[in-house]
Amino acid sequence: MRTSARTSAQATRRSFLKAVLIAGIAPRFVPSRVLGAAGQTPPSEKICVGVIGVGAQGRGDMGNFLAQDDVRVTAICDVNRRNIDKALKIIGDRYGAADAKVHSDFRELNADPSIDAVLMALPVHWHCIPSTDAILRGKHIFHEKPMAMSFREASIVRDAVRKKGVVFQFGTQQRSDLKFRWACELALNGRLGKMREILVCAPGGKSGPGFPEQPVPDWVDWDRWVGPAPVTPFSEEKLKRDNHENITNFSLGMISCWGIHHLDIAQWGNGADATGPCSIEGVGEFPEGGAFDAIQRWKVRLEFAHGAPITFASEGTPGFAHGIRFIGESGWAHVRRGLIEASDEGILRDPANRCGAMPITLPASNDHTRNFIDAIRNRTRAICDVETAVRSDTLCQLALIAVKLGRRLTWDPAAEHFTNDDAASRMLECRAMRGPWALPVS
Repeated sequence: MRTSARTSAQATRRSFLKAVLIAGIAPRFVPSRVLGAAGQTPPSEKICVGVIGVGAQGRGDMGNFLAQDDVRVTAICDVNRRNIDKALKIIGDRYGAADAKVHSDFRELNADPSIDAVLMALPVHWHCIPSTDAILRGKHIFHEKPMAMSFREASIVRDAVRKKGVVFQFGTQQRSDLKFRWACELALNGRLGKMREILVCAPGGKSGPGFPEQPVPDWVDWDRWVGPAPVTPFSEEKLKRDNHENITNFSLGMISCWGIHHLDIAQWGNGADATGPCSIEGVGEFPEGGAFDAIQRWKVRLEFAHGAPITFASEGTPGFAHGIRFIGESGWAHVRRGLIEASDEGILRDPANRCGAMPITLPASNDHTRNFIDAIRNRTRAICDVETAVRSDTLCQLALIAVKLGRRLTWDPAAEHFTNDDAASRMLECRAMRGPWALPVS
């Protein structure tokens, strides 16, 4: 059964979720841009993209794909009817009609042979199952951050990418921002002197009263939203990203969700994309009761065999400011979104220190989505491919494990395991998944 957007609106909400979410939505007309009018990419050359998760983050990412002339968003998937409605409006505004198939089961979208690439932007506890399924079906993947709820899950995604040879782009968009690349090149080229330390600071977690249980509304499939996570009573507040990312049923907390952005840049500027720390130790605090149980504050030190140590702290820690600070023997550079500054303004004014002008240059991208599409077309690696993504994400995992265990841990970055610490090693493994859900294996 195929249902148009007009007839869909006449269905009841509950029957819509049961019937229409799994059906395609037929286009009412095809605008000229789809037909490949003068100056437009013809349909046969467009990359067809499916979007799994069209909440606020997914819609924002989807908008970046919609802006590409040689891309066509042809399918979306979500279990929240309100998200679907918002996404269809955005698609309709762009294409002249909401001509995208709608699914409530990601497996149906992934099985569509017409889809070339998948954008996965679900809540964190759902990241790896649909992504691995898409990859094993040969889809290129734009995988929102963080990688996973555990190191083992992330490594399974990596194994799938290696096996299928698809393009993988991680949602750490700061690698496509000149300011971050510039700060990293200053560090790598010795323009700040020999690196002494890298300070990383990200927002901490939150605390607050519990959420009262509410009846499940007919516009969301709550059981499917919870999916592999433990059963939990419904509250509309849990659907909000700022809330569910601070609940450990669904996330590791801001140490991962925010930390991955800045730790990824610290890795880049430390020349450590292909390796990791050799030791980790830190302290932290967790909320006492209430709705949120993810880590609230922390300070962790990661030491490298070759590279500067990284000290990673939550906002409010004395001596730390939001962003990444590369500290060398002769100066420092601090970068955050929208700003780069240095201990001496002359460092940034010197033409020899311009981004891209120094002997060591990093891969350049000024558009994370475009970089992904170009990698698909040119059969190259994206600027934040799966190897880089797993290495950066591992820092978040290790930091949290060190805080929870409260002792110094030794890590073998080549073998990617803890040295002689069974308790720490167990914390690298996948957590139990509810019901029939499991990671697909290659």
